[in-house]
Amino acid sequence: MSKAATETTSPHIPVLLKPLLAAVAPVSGRWLDGTFGAGGYTRGLLEAGADKVYGVDRDPLAFDMAEDWIGAFAGQIEFIADVFSNMDAHAQDLDGVVLDLGVSSMQLDLAERGFSFMKDGPLDMRMSQSGPSAADLVNESSEEEIADILFHYGEERASRRIARAIVKARADRPFKTTIELTDIIEKNLPRPKPGQSHPATRSFQGLRIAVNNEYGELLNGLMAAERSLKPGGLLAVVTFHSIEDRMVKKFMAERAGRTGGGNRYAPEVAQDAPAFELLTRKAVGPDDEELAINPRSRSAKLRVARRTDAPAGVVDGAKIGMPMLGGQKRGRK
Repeated sequence: MSKAATETTSPHIPVLLKPLLAAVAPVSGRWLDGTFGAGGYTRGLLEAGADKVYGVDRDPLAFDMAEDWIGAFAGQIEFIADVFSNMDAHAQDLDGVVLDLGVSSMQLDLAERGFSFMKDGPLDMRMSQSGPSAADLVNESSEEEIADILFHYGEERASRRIARAIVKARADRPFKTTIELTDIIEKNLPRPKPGQSHPATRSFQGLRIAVNNEYGELLNGLMAAERSLKPGGLLAVVTFHSIEDRMVKKFMAERAGRTGGGNRYAPEVAQDAPAFELLTRKAVGPDDEELAINPRSRSAKLRVARRTDAPAGVVDGAKIGMPMLGGQKRGRK
């Protein structure tokens, strides 16, 4: 691992890199890093023995971050500016695919990207820096739509109250900055107790996921990885919150044929031949050493599966717990 990846002052520490490399060892052949970010996983894979890594990221800034070290791996990295759900259009017969989900630390650190409620900047949150922004969403969506996003994507129980306050406030002046939105959320939630997360955490998560279609990307990305991997190829996914982890866990179980058989009340349903073999029965989390070096890793979970030679299939998002907007469940307050 590089020095930059081990210093506590570095904002770009690749989470769970050590257990990931251990789970996929020995590393060789062609890999795809579907969330290139600052390049931590790509560099780790190359140093561990990968012949080539396709670095995919929708954020155009991501590839600039690697300029100071890619020279040591000339000819071994191919940058692809795209969403990872399109990976199978760029590479086939891969030996491995790595996905590190969620927002990267470099995006959080830049106030002008609008991801952080702790930094004053434009209310943006677009990973690709194109398309509708978070400001567009909160200023133009209906109260019901905002409440659904906060509740289903951010798991914010006070979603209705916050959505109502947002719609009322924007009638006087549209939201333009992160701090303007943070102030409204803080005024409509209790002051956090010691050790609790910031009141705006869940709302900002929900908006970011909606702006970037993260759950749709995850579902389609997992299916694209299945199409891209050769028999014996490995899929490693690092998640940071419960909904993502649930989707990955259920996808892998579904495609490994581990969804359970029938019973006398519900006859067994015919299943596709298993497309994956589970290598991690339980999610792998950070050890004490990593937690001390990188507190951001505390909620991270790693799951790994090996591709079989069965044909690739299609998975229904609802079947793996993908949150759906417009359903019956709404915010409770």
